[in-house]
Amino acid sequence: MENKGVLIGSIIFVFGSFILMIGLMLWESNKAYKMKELVQSIKTESRPTVSNAPAQDYSMYKTKMGDEGREMVQIPEGPFTMGSQNGDPDEAPEHQVFLKGFFLDRKEVTQEEYIRFAKMTKRPMPRIEVFEDDQSKLLKLEFAAMSVSWDDAAAYCRWAGKRLPTEAEWEKAGRGEGKRTYPWGDKFSTHAANLDGSEDGYKYLAPPGSFDAGRSPYGLHDMTGNVAEWVADSYDEQYYKKSPYRDPKGPDSGDLKVVRGGSWRETEHNARLSKRFTAKHWRTDITIGIRCASDVDAGDNPATS
Repeated sequence: MENKGVLIGSIIFVFGSFILMIGLMLWESNKAYKMKELVQSIKTESRPTVSNAPAQDYSMYKTKMGDEGREMVQIPEGPFTMGSQNGDPDEAPEHQVFLKGFFLDRKEVTQEEYIRFAKMTKRPMPRIEVFEDDQSKLLKLEFAAMSVSWDDAAAYCRWAGKRLPTEAEWEKAGRGEGKRTYPWGDKFSTHAANLDGSEDGYKYLAPPGSFDAGRSPYGLHDMTGNVAEWVADSYDEQYYKKSPYRDPKGPDSGDLKVVRGGSWRETEHNARLSKRFTAKHWRTDITIGIRCASDVDAGDNPATS
């Protein structure tokens, strides 16, 4: 009788162990499946796909270092086509403009560079007024400076021994002498600029200079996307109809200032180089940043790239 009890106990033990083993296998399988689902659901921020196009040579354009240690590219003197007949009313008429040579920052000002300026001049730090997500996702030293007013941007450029570019200078630096729609050409490319969405590799801001495939004819980075950029000009919807041929500087004054270049929140349509944005000079926005210009002086002796 005792042997029979032992036998029954052994059978129950073996059967129980078998059931437990099956349960553990099912649990592990389910765990692996859930992990796979989790991995597939996570959208990590990555750098844009590298273009297979041959690298452009920009060494023919002279460069210099600004007073704050940032590289600038010389945009040569000459004419270019400004505006568009196929855009918004304030982009017309398409017209020829002649500009003297000037220098423009190769990249947008970063948050680290702006913080250095703010600390040295005891200027208030930029504040994020409205953002629907975690603010820390925008606040990284290597990202483009943003949430600065026109007055802040002009002050930064003066501190750096520079100035804000005119609207015409900005457009020529992005477009070159032709009529290209985007800095890289007429055909839109997802991986050439940091625009709305994460298909380009960035959901929000990106470090300036992240998109080699989107450089302008003079080798400038982020002339569309990432952050839009303040320019010196006041805004007048009808200005193109009366602007001078040589070195136009916009209306004499006005509270409304011009913003160019689109941003990480803009669509393909608004990424066009001829697109004009406008804002009050005191406005701050997480989509607007800074790029500075300077004149070509007789004493300039820039090194080549």
